[in-house]
Amino acid sequence: MEYKRLIYNLYYEWWKNIDKFIFSLIILLFFIGLFFSLVSTSLVVSDNLNTNDYSFFFKHLIFICLGIIVIFIFSSISQEKLLKLSSVIFLISLIFLVLVPVLGVEVKGSKRWIDLYLLPRFQPIELVKPFLIIFVSLILSNKKYINIYIKYLFSFLTTLFVALLLAVQPDIGQTLLVFLSWSILIFTSGISIIFLLILFSSLIIVFLYLVFFVQKFEYIKNRLISFFDSETGTHNFQSDKAIESIISGGFFGKGIGEGTLKNRVPEAHTDYIISVISEEFGVIAIILILLLFLIFIYSVFKKVYFENEEKIKLILVGSVSLILMQVLIHIGVNIRLFPTTGMTLPFISYGGSSIISISILSGIILNFTKRKIN
Repeated sequence: MEYKRLIYNLYYEWWKNIDKFIFSLIILLFFIGLFFSLVSTSLVVSDNLNTNDYSFFFKHLIFICLGIIVIFIFSSISQEKLLKLSSVIFLISLIFLVLVPVLGVEVKGSKRWIDLYLLPRFQPIELVKPFLIIFVSLILSNKKYINIYIKYLFSFLTTLFVALLLAVQPDIGQTLLVFLSWSILIFTSGISIIFLLILFSSLIIVFLYLVFFVQKFEYIKNRLISFFDSETGTHNFQSDKAIESIISGGFFGKGIGEGTLKNRVPEAHTDYIISVISEEFGVIAIILILLLFLIFIYSVFKKVYFENEEKIKLILVGSVSLILMQVLIHIGVNIRLFPTTGMTLPFISYGGSSIISISILSGIILNFTKRKIN
């Protein structure tokens, strides 16, 4: 009886203090992803093959259930414990990232995954990203070091270490996402625009050198060349099919199960989920999903405006910016604004690593936006 009372009190305190509107948006986005996982993959495949195999849907459902548990854990503990725990998990996740080139599973020429017992083909960078945001935010808001440029240097070296580990895999999409997240954090902390422009120019020069003069990154050069010249090869096949599907879907879509992209493009339910949705449900569905993301981001930034503590401001800005950039990159690839990167759509795309990562970010956001107890 005492145990049940303790659980009830914990749940009651959690529910009383979290931002219920932000939490509702998170759950709604998750269930939208689950719905499209059912109607756009498992249900149609089962009907077409005359089987009862709903493996995609059930796996997605299991990961979302795990994600909700993760959200509850990270949003219910105290902020002090969360910050201490984040540093520990960040170091552990870095160890996994270091082990990827050695123990990783190679898929299509890249080693980005490690097979774990509970999470087969887990992608360590998805665990690194949320805690990198917190780690860099703590560095930039640290009061022990008065010189801001020392903080920038330390945060840059930490981000660079993560980026180099990603470049070895290679995973340039996530590398750019990590650097963009770091750039937003140092910009928010008050860095000089001139210093930031010089830094970005240097990073672009280094990136171009790696792409055009280092053999390991030749596949990126080929993707860039084919992106700007569609007649140079087959690297645009997926993007071309994705944008064709969006156009063919029109404003209201072809209807459930009428889309063909999921059968023509590998990993369409992860990297090209926006195109799959648009083909079957129309551009109107995409507009509504984007509207939900904008409302979610606006709700978090509104909380940032009333926050006085610098480290919490940085963590919230970094977390929501990471989600925003991933959404923009995913949509940009689907409408052929950017070369193919393999970036999932937060909350919506199928994939255990992606769902756990966005659940951790959601838990962190809910923790730092909950009502303050006097």
